[in-house]
Formats: sequence, structure tokens, C-alpha cells
Amino acid sequence: MNILVDTSVWSLAFRKKTLTLEETKIVSELKELIYEKRVIMIGPIRQELLSGIKNKKIFDQLCSKIKAFEDVSIETEDYEKAAEINNVCRSNGIQGSHIDFLIAATAMKRNIAIFTIDKDFQNYSKIVEIKLHKIRNDIEE
Repeated sequence: MNILVDTSVWSLAFRKKTLTLEETKIVSELKELIYEKRVIMIGPIRQELLSGIKNKKIFDQLCSKIKAFEDVSIETEDYEKAAEINNVCRSNGIQGSHIDFLIAATAMKRNIAIFTIDKDFQNYSKIVEIKLHKIRNDIEE
């Protein structure tokens, strides 16, 4: 099964210099998913990941690295589903970002899991049926 990797995981892998043991496991899992050719990307995650990088050289390097991951097309139905998820979550007292809800909708439609360290997705999963990817125990560090 393909995995939609959230910005939070990419940022950990590309931007953070010193990692805790748990963060090392997360990055190792990402590397393994990349090796298995299971990682997919969407444009809004690409945009989030590249936003805020002031150094042009670093921006270009990161842009080049993530070009290896082709964007899954986002369709009208994905945006409509994202709005529906937003409405359902908010009516249940759960706040979230428009991009988070678009990530959830895109993953739901394609029956794929989301690899994230953003705790908000755990809240969304209580309301809507999204799959969250869990780190496998057999990944080498």
C-alpha cells in the first residue's frame, strides 16, 4: 500500500539536525518507505515543505530532492470531501487546517494511510475513517 507522507515527517527528516531515538525511528521508517517506493506526495505538502526556506541554495536542494516524488492529482471531489471532513470535525469540536483536511480526503479516496507525527490527525481519525501509518518494529536504525 502506498503511504501519503505528511509535512511533519518530511520536515523532521530534512530540517532537523539532531534527532531523538523516537525521531530516528521515524526517519528510518521514511527511508524504508522510500526504498520500497511506497511514498506519494501531493502539491500542498510539497508547498508546505518548501515554504519558509529563506536560503535559495537550500530551497533548490530540497526542491531537487523531493522532485523524485510525483504528485498525486487532487480532484474536485477531494476538495469537496475535505470541506465535508472540516464540517464534521468542527461540529464535533475538533479544529484543523484546510491542508490537513485535504490530506485526509485525498488519502481516504485512494484508500491509503497517512504517515504523520502531527497529533491532530489522531483527533481527526476519531471522527472520520482515515488510516494512520504506524512505524514497523522491524526497521533497522
